[in-house]
Amino acid sequence: MLRFLLLLLLLSFPWRISASAQPAGEFLQCLSLRSRNSSSIASLVYTRHNSSYSSVLDSSAQNFRFTTPSTPAPLAIITPLHASHIEATVYCCRKLGLQLRTRSGGHDFEGLSYTTAYKAPFVVLDLANLRSVEVDVEKATAWVESGATVGELYYEIARRSATLAFPAGIGHTIGIGGHLSGGGYGNIFRKYGLAADNVIDARLIDVKGRILDRKSMGEDLFWAIRGGGGGSFGIVLAWKVKLVPVPANLTSCSVTKMLEQNATELVHQWQSVGHILPKEVHTSFAISRANSSEDGKMMVQATFGSVFLGTTDEFLPLMSVKFPELGLSKEHCLEMSWAQTTIYATQFRTGLPLEFLLNRTQVSSLSKSFFKAKSDFVKQPIPVSALDGLWSKLYVEEARSATIVFVAYGGIMDEIPETETPSPHRADNLYTVLYVVNWGEDENANSEKYMNWMRRLYDYMAPFVSKSPREAYVNYRDLDIGANKIDNDDDENNYEKAKIWGLKYFNNNFDRLVQVKTKVDPENFFRHEQSIPPLP
Repeated sequence: MLRFLLLLLLLSFPWRISASAQPAGEFLQCLSLRSRNSSSIASLVYTRHNSSYSSVLDSSAQNFRFTTPSTPAPLAIITPLHASHIEATVYCCRKLGLQLRTRSGGHDFEGLSYTTAYKAPFVVLDLANLRSVEVDVEKATAWVESGATVGELYYEIARRSATLAFPAGIGHTIGIGGHLSGGGYGNIFRKYGLAADNVIDARLIDVKGRILDRKSMGEDLFWAIRGGGGGSFGIVLAWKVKLVPVPANLTSCSVTKMLEQNATELVHQWQSVGHILPKEVHTSFAISRANSSEDGKMMVQATFGSVFLGTTDEFLPLMSVKFPELGLSKEHCLEMSWAQTTIYATQFRTGLPLEFLLNRTQVSSLSKSFFKAKSDFVKQPIPVSALDGLWSKLYVEEARSATIVFVAYGGIMDEIPETETPSPHRADNLYTVLYVVNWGEDENANSEKYMNWMRRLYDYMAPFVSKSPREAYVNYRDLDIGANKIDNDDDENNYEKAKIWGLKYFNNNFDRLVQVKTKVDPENFFRHEQSIPPLP
């Protein structure tokens, strides 16, 4: 009787449901009956008749390409407070034939955590309320819920210890759930590996609604969720991660060179230096347009950045031997805590309080905009003539807000087998490349010209990057790769389509991921445009 009364109460709110929204009504009814805490779930469900629906949907959407009126929108958004709310959502979506998308931070480059190209109605499970972080300093571990951001995890670690860290990315608004699901690299990964390499346990809700830990899910599924891409195997509630030691002060350096200042020659040499530097050195550079000179001439600049696990006095002599041509000096460097290096890497200024890491909306130029991105891995140095051709691509109008970022590999990444986790990009990679082009809302009507510029740039780079397959990073998801439209009822064809991009993201690990998927989710409930398919 109590559940019946709660159901009547839930369905009586006119802003939740109307007679014309029958699928939403059936879904809400199912949730109310299924949830063990039905009195609270009503306030956690947003439908299109809810005045807060749009603001909740857009709250953590990072790529504005997927917030336009033409973007497919979910039937409902669920913001769970308990695992039981997630179990009920999975159950009801399966029962009613609804697709399910799971969002932790909304940084999926193609918006797959909150929109879809499928014709079937779908529901978004937004984990923003599930973001607790529990740090155990003595054991150097932490439990972090999937809805927490990288910044929230970093803040809690730094608050508890000045000499512990976690080797994840520098984007502090990125959701932990998606980041760990796709591998995750950052400014100490050459010393300690990817973020996913440092996951030691997890709690996951599977397609049957069971809550599994590492022991009960088994090593195959535990392997798959640490880098196999989000949205394929279940919903990870929380991750247990291993923390790593760092000095109380790190050194962060930045040097900018114009093309007229030998930038091309420095870039060419960096390719042979970056990956063989000591593990304690993270090194990268970014190429972008600079402000025009006084005579109006367009300019291109290269900004070389580095983070060193040690003091400036230790780092400068090292670089004077390994890369003297860069001319690194004390004026280019600052000493700061590990957590502060994350803030500095995205905000390019010091003095911001540690609490800045808790800000879930203040972001860098790589999000909260209209953008298209792609990635590559490079195994042989690119010749100077090819670099000159690459820089020339930045002189066109579409590239005025474009950035190309090169991040050195090597270090411990050369020592970890490519089968250790699903992320295979380990030894023999000199560096990875991220290409990003941004544009404004007033230009979005002409977004195709920016998308096409990116595709031409990507085509230009084909001779100089990895081949057979041309590899890509799954956390920089790209729906241009291969055949990405998966049919709802054609499992055999889906496998062949998925293999095209699956080999690029996962190399030889792809088939093992497919085997795990076939075992744990044979009906392919957890799916999206580039999810792991089961065998037919």
